[in-house]
Amino acid sequence: MKTAFLFSGQGAQYTGMGQAFYDTEALMKETVDQASEILGYDMAALCFDEANQEKLNQTEFTQPAILTVSVGMLRILEKQGIAADAVAGLSLGEYSALVASGALAFADAVALVAKRGAYMATAAPKGTGKMVAVMNAEPAVIEACCQEAATVGIVAPANYNTPQQIVIGGEIAAVDQAVALLKEAGVKRMIELNVSGPFHTALLKPAAEKLQTALLDVDFQEMKIPVVSNTTANVMMQDQIKTLLEQQVMSPVRFYDSIATLKDLGVGRVIEIGPGKTLSGFMKKIDKTIAVTRVEDPATLAETIASVTA
Repeated sequence: MKTAFLFSGQGAQYTGMGQAFYDTEALMKETVDQASEILGYDMAALCFDEANQEKLNQTEFTQPAILTVSVGMLRILEKQGIAADAVAGLSLGEYSALVASGALAFADAVALVAKRGAYMATAAPKGTGKMVAVMNAEPAVIEACCQEAATVGIVAPANYNTPQQIVIGGEIAAVDQAVALLKEAGVKRMIELNVSGPFHTALLKPAAEKLQTALLDVDFQEMKIPVVSNTTANVMMQDQIKTLLEQQVMSPVRFYDSIATLKDLGVGRVIEIGPGKTLSGFMKKIDKTIAVTRVEDPATLAETIASVTA
């Protein structure tokens, strides 16, 4: 059975993520310490200390923190002899996926996502926009309502998470108008999300432009396993990596189409790597025929090893 690794995105962070591994596994400690050295602040304190909870939730710190603990967990899993046939990640998680593929060195990845987080925070500071999860509505209806509401301002689908959950984002007035139109169209359930900014919309264009410049200095190696792109939901081509990472910041995340692509590649099992279990939850809504396990702490690692080697 082919296995894919899926990597957590922003929003999965919490104080204490990765700490059980940090206390017991040299690979996690090495990864966290390396991030501290590269970024110039104490990554262990950021991730584990309750006093830093507010800082951990700031985009410019959230992104390198999640990437660091995710890569530490990846290294621990790989030490057990468990390998992926393909990888994907949710938004930020795509960078962890590129590390897993061998295309991106961890040192380059952590420095790059620190810049990405800062660019995104500056382009769309908290309060400049909003995001709303639209439940149980046809994509075509959501897209049409966003298009009509775009006369008010920027609004568009930002995350195609599952067939039952599509998140829209943009400027506050435009999102409110889209919500009103969706209600008129008969959509009954919508949830405003507590997020740092309206990511994956055109409001992030300034961040994409800065990221394009930052990417000029990054060397990507040949991918050893396929990486499925958030932006196209297709396997990334080597010469597309930089362009896709630039576009990804302001383009919708096509997560459930990405899972369909993994299935077309023959994947029958996915392992979610990183804090939380958001992607495992999405998988239950996307395709129940694919086996799902996760690695977040020693207990879930043991469960995953038992499942894979059974």
